[in-house]
Amino acid sequence: MAKKYEKYVITRPVVIGKFGPEYKFIGDEDYKSNFTLMFLRITEPTLMEDYPHYHDFDMYLYFMSFDPDHMGELDAEIELGLGKEREIFKITAPTSVYIPAGLIHCPLDFKRVSKPILLVHATLASKYVKEDSKIIR
Repeated sequence: MAKKYEKYVITRPVVIGKFGPEYKFIGDEDYKSNFTLMFLRITEPTLMEDYPHYHDFDMYLYFMSFDPDHMGELDAEIELGLGKEREIFKITAPTSVYIPAGLIHCPLDFKRVSKPILLVHATLASKYVKEDSKIIR
């Protein structure tokens, strides 16, 4: 028998995505709302996003240790560009980055990854979309 509130409880298996194991909870598919959440495990240096771009929605990025015994240590070097000037921010500790709608961001380059990182990617949108017309080449 179906439970009255089961639509609010979502179980998701781990899938293998472009960068390795990931969880994705997509607003329009899973919640019928404007909130999308992705969890990505990064284990090696990778240029995740080469070209700067922007979106019509707010986005939040969280760079966290995947080591439960050393959550305060990122043990990585990540570079993220922000603004039309592509001002580079070097991330070497657990960090959160708020990217308001319209803010140009990237490249996103994981230069050094000595221990696995958990990248949490949250958007206030029914799904994450990167439109070609908003990519700056």
